[in-house]
Amino acid sequence: MGRARRKVIPIAAVSGGLYAAHRKIYPRSISGRFSMLRWWMVAATQLVFYGLPWLQWGQRQAVLFDLGARRFYLFGLVLYPQDLIYLTGLLVVSALSLFLFTAVAGRLWCGYTCPQTVYTEIFMWVEQKIEGSRIARMRLDGEALSMEKLVKKWFKHLVWLGIALWTGFSFVGYFTPIRELGMEFLQTRMGSWEVFWVFFYGFATYGNAGFMREQVCTYMCPYARFQGAMFDRDTLIVSYDVARGEPRGLAKKGEPAPGYGDCIDCDLCVQVCPTGIDIRNGSQYECIGCGLCVDACNTVMQRIKKPAGLVRYATQNGMAGRWTPAQVWRRVARPRVLIYTAVLAALCIGLMASLVARSTFKVDVVRDRGSLAHLVAGGRLENVYRLQIMNATERVQRYRVSAEGLAGLSTEPAQDIAVDPAASRWVAVRVQAPFDAAAPGAHPIRFVVQQDEGAARIVEQTTFIVPR
Repeated sequence: MGRARRKVIPIAAVSGGLYAAHRKIYPRSISGRFSMLRWWMVAATQLVFYGLPWLQWGQRQAVLFDLGARRFYLFGLVLYPQDLIYLTGLLVVSALSLFLFTAVAGRLWCGYTCPQTVYTEIFMWVEQKIEGSRIARMRLDGEALSMEKLVKKWFKHLVWLGIALWTGFSFVGYFTPIRELGMEFLQTRMGSWEVFWVFFYGFATYGNAGFMREQVCTYMCPYARFQGAMFDRDTLIVSYDVARGEPRGLAKKGEPAPGYGDCIDCDLCVQVCPTGIDIRNGSQYECIGCGLCVDACNTVMQRIKKPAGLVRYATQNGMAGRWTPAQVWRRVARPRVLIYTAVLAALCIGLMASLVARSTFKVDVVRDRGSLAHLVAGGRLENVYRLQIMNATERVQRYRVSAEGLAGLSTEPAQDIAVDPAASRWVAVRVQAPFDAAAPGAHPIRFVVQQDEGAARIVEQTTFIVPR
């Protein structure tokens, strides 16, 4: 007998394709407590984002990250690259805050303040105002091309582009004075790098919020993937009460079907979901914790005269044990959350204390390698150094430089050194010592830089070379 031939079945035939086709989601608008909270967060975040670049502080922009001049202005603070420790502290505080909020109530960041969520919400609102309700949008997309469809689609995209470009303009305004940036656009100077980045971030916003939407959260954002490591059974997440809702039954005359649970299988919770999931299928990584399904379900429960909370923020242990809200919240304040809170509070206090106590100027000492230790008139030994004095105030400051560590040290120039507001200045300083002040070799000395106004004082270590 000959060998039987093996039938090769394509992978696509088994799995239905390597990739699932994208299904456009048409979220339905809903009113309620969490929907209102989302819009309040949209308003708050965008008021800060769009408004801060225009806020003035004296004669300059209040918040400006001037990369060219290597200055970072934050209201009354002037920070230098040497203040990178504060940026590091801010990033650590942000990371711990994310851990804390996630451990307490899941993906609050994703549902209420993430830029992807915020701009998607804004773009969907524009879409709804121009194209109509969920049913109207679905009907419009299914129709053949017509003048009405063409006008609505083009108008929607023009509004989206306007919002996106203004977003890119505002973002770049944090790195280039926004008034100067506006003049570049008015004068149509299209060759600058700022203009490139305005269009880059504008089109990124346009693409992400207008087209990709939930796909960014589902496929691109790493937070959706590792959030499970931050959850436990006492984390507040949007949950469906299976014991109360199942089995599902269709309503008749405004009442649930006899013998069925409170869920009437209206699918309203699915229709309002920005990512298109069914919360009744349990916890899913696509869920961004926005709470819109809670508003939708509570609306239905009110209409059929049933208690609210069939879909609600709850913990897995609370659901299993039928805990009261008080019991749930007592368990939310568990050791893990308390440790996160204590560490976060300590970091915030330390960061604020460090900012308050920071010196109003900085000093860097560099030995002038082009000038070796040598003898000068009067039989004295001289070493030359270069000092960079950085003024972190908004006024002209004067500084006195002296050296100590060896007997008979003197410095030139002897007069005070003036540094402009929020500027730095390199100064050549000659340090002289008596010929017999020390044995040949390198000897530690200290530069003392004293600010004329106030008690600010900085001591920097260096070495004085005595030749053989």
